[in-house]
Amino acid sequence: MPFPDRAEIQVAESVQSVRDAVSRAKWSGHRVGFVPTMGALHVGHVSLIERARRECGYVAVSIFVNPTQFGPNEDFNRYPRPRDADLAMCRDAGADLVFYPTVETMYPVGHRTFVEVAGLSEILEGAIRPGHFRGVTTVVTKLFNIVQADRAYFGQKDYQQQSVIRVMARELDMPTDVVTCETIRDPDGLALSSRNAYLSESERKSGLALSRALRLAERLAGEGELDIPTLESAMRNELENTPGVTLEYAVIVNHESMRELTAAEPRMVALVAARVGSTRLIDNMILRLPSGTIT
Repeated sequence: MPFPDRAEIQVAESVQSVRDAVSRAKWSGHRVGFVPTMGALHVGHVSLIERARRECGYVAVSIFVNPTQFGPNEDFNRYPRPRDADLAMCRDAGADLVFYPTVETMYPVGHRTFVEVAGLSEILEGAIRPGHFRGVTTVVTKLFNIVQADRAYFGQKDYQQQSVIRVMARELDMPTDVVTCETIRDPDGLALSSRNAYLSESERKSGLALSRALRLAERLAGEGELDIPTLESAMRNELENTPGVTLEYAVIVNHESMRELTAAEPRMVALVAARVGSTRLIDNMILRLPSGTIT
């Protein structure tokens, strides 16, 4: 059976219709790429879809604002849901199918099964947003089981999320390879996020402190600064001295375990989180020390 013209992207709302479409793609010999999203798509999401398009013969995207990853005082109800614009972006980026399930489809009445990655889910973002990663890993497990993709694409901007999902997929022997793609930024350095739409013009300027703090740590590390407290202090000072920014954390961690470091390692990740007005922003940057600095 021929695949739909990308001008007429297939929109599926049931689990069975997704499975049928993916089965046809695999039967035809295509590798299947998958991009899970919560909608309110931007250029960062588009870059994930386009990479999946380059690497796979068939591309599925899910759009689902997942209630189980939002805390009781978070923005689930006001999270943007621009369906028509999202579908147009998926089509233009090269997706073949968009899975648009309802909450009832993903969590039928009586749903009681959850997936959790112990250890990684309780630190940093998990400590500030209790239960968040349990919601993420549960919905991603369900989506992986539904789509049965060969590869799934996530952005580096949510570094801890992709790390948690990578461990989950490995330890549960899931057949889907997790691919992490670099953070996409606006020209001024702000990491793209659906929540950036909440920022006023002045808040957006304040929000640039996150990327400035990370670039400062990157520069210092690149110049050979090995003292972790010095690097973290530099990031904190940048954030705390910016009006309108309320620091939550600025830390340097191991790039795989997310363990906070006391001594420099060859490959580290700087993570920052802060509130800018009422909007919570996160960002990160991989720090690589000069060759031969640590043996």
